[in-house]
Amino acid sequence: MEKNEKNEDVFLDQSLRPNKWNEYIGQNHIKNNLKILLEAALLRNHPPEHILFYGPPGLGKTTLAHLIAKETGRQMKITSGPAIERVGDLASILTNLAPGDIIFIDEIHRLNKAIEEVLYPAMESGVLDIIIGKGPSARTIQLDLPPFTLIAATTRIALLSSPLRSRFSGGVFRLEFYNEDEVGEIIKRSAVLLGTELDEGGQKEIAKRSRFTPRTANYLLKRCRDYAQVNKKDLDKDMVCKALDMLEIDELGLTSSDRKVLEIIIDKFGGGPVGLGTIAAATSEEEATVEEVVEPYLLQLGLIERTPRGRTATRKAYEHLDFEYPENSQDKLL
Repeated sequence: MEKNEKNEDVFLDQSLRPNKWNEYIGQNHIKNNLKILLEAALLRNHPPEHILFYGPPGLGKTTLAHLIAKETGRQMKITSGPAIERVGDLASILTNLAPGDIIFIDEIHRLNKAIEEVLYPAMESGVLDIIIGKGPSARTIQLDLPPFTLIAATTRIALLSSPLRSRFSGGVFRLEFYNEDEVGEIIKRSAVLLGTELDEGGQKEIAKRSRFTPRTANYLLKRCRDYAQVNKKDLDKDMVCKALDMLEIDELGLTSSDRKVLEIIIDKFGGGPVGLGTIAAATSEEEATVEEVVEPYLLQLGLIERTPRGRTATRKAYEHLDFEYPENSQDKLL
């Protein structure tokens, strides 16, 4: 992908991001809780308490952080776990905050443990403990910090230490996958912002293949728009299907990598059970890629099962790939 195309996609992603609560579709349980939290903080004239969002990528964690900043009228400084390499990096960010500012840390599970230790008192007591020197001559300086709100996001909450999780006193919220109707509304709004005319059939087709994820839906919409524009055709259901077929995304939203995993389990290993390492070797993928990128969606759709002996393909997987389902396949699990 060319550099200018990457920059265009980044700009489009930002332009498609909701700017008001009523533009944010889905996640109603989180929105309702946040509205109470923010209104209560406003009535007390105090910054909102620290908030943690977690869940799969592309569901709107960063967008919620931006909406909170807009709702409170506060400045938000954005960083990420890997970007904070040293204690001095965190100290620089925290000491430059104005009262009431928001700091957003994406992928917070990738913070260094030493930096976590410095973050605890900052979140809980509003102070920053800095150790100067080493050995017997080392001394600690305590700096008072202005009141601030930390909003954090992670895709792997299990990697966060328990002490860090417990300090998010404003709430720990899990973002759920969207349903097709919600994704359809998001696509409809995005098409308007992109200046693209999309018929209802095309909208439903993209929603069906979006993996229940807004980010994926917007990506597919942009690629379908490109395909229709190059072919000088209206963006209807037929053009959407042709564009998605070119991207090798089928009617369930499976990519070629997803189907390859299913085909290997069914065709090479008789439907399983087969171990993760064997699947990774057979597909020439890393085990982590298969487990964290491919498997979650296949499990969500009920196309594979995890058993003590390995992964097995379900009847639904056989039917989707047009393989004959062996009626005695359940014997393998015993």
